Amino acid sequence: MTEPTPTRPPDVDTGFWLWVLALPLMTAGFVVDLVSGEQRVSGLMLAIALVFLAVLVSVVATFLVLLRHGYRWTRTCLTGGAIATVVFSVSELFTVDRPEVAALIYAAVVIVGSVLVCGGVFLLHRKDAHDFFTR
Repeated sequence: MTEPTPTRPPDVDTGFWLWVLALPLMTAGFVVDLVSGEQRVSGLMLAIALVFLAVLVSVVATFLVLLRHGYRWTRTCLTGGAIATVVFSVSELFTVDRPEVAALIYAAVVIVGSVLVCGGVFLLHRKDAHDFFTR
């Protein structure tokens, strides 16, 4: 006999949706940084970077779907990725010179995306959410 699946707490659903909102914002920040940063890339390198980005976004989206099913390891991977992403993005916010419009777009999407990611991580580690992750 299998154990009944526990009901998903609201913190997990809210954390999931915060991540879903943050994913395109952080993706847009990467693209803005890619096309307007200090080291502009072109041609083949731009295509490779965009393919890498598409793969990474697909992996994160897959982890988010698995997260809603109670897999603890996806929460761990997303938390590690969130820490790395926020640290990298915020450091890039202050250290890279960009044209004015690109800087404003990058700052807006990275700041909002980082806050959403941090909120999602916080909600996924609360007690009710922690007890949900049993797989």
